[in-house]
Amino acid sequence: MPRQKIDATYGRIYNRQYVCMKCNAKIKTDAERVAAGKVKCRKCGYKGLRQKSKERKV
Repeated sequence: MPRQKIDATYGRIYNRQYVCMKCNAKIKTDAERVAAGKVKCRKCGYKGLRQKSKERKV
């Protein structure tokens, strides 16, 4: 598989994905909005979001 396709897939899966630390709901948004506190979870209203973890290959 060409490296370009892998990079495009990686960016689509991880770059704009955030996860609520309270209810684990997934939210797609920009990092600037999360850092400014403008984004909250649509499910529970919590503002504590973390970036989606990258899967580790064993």
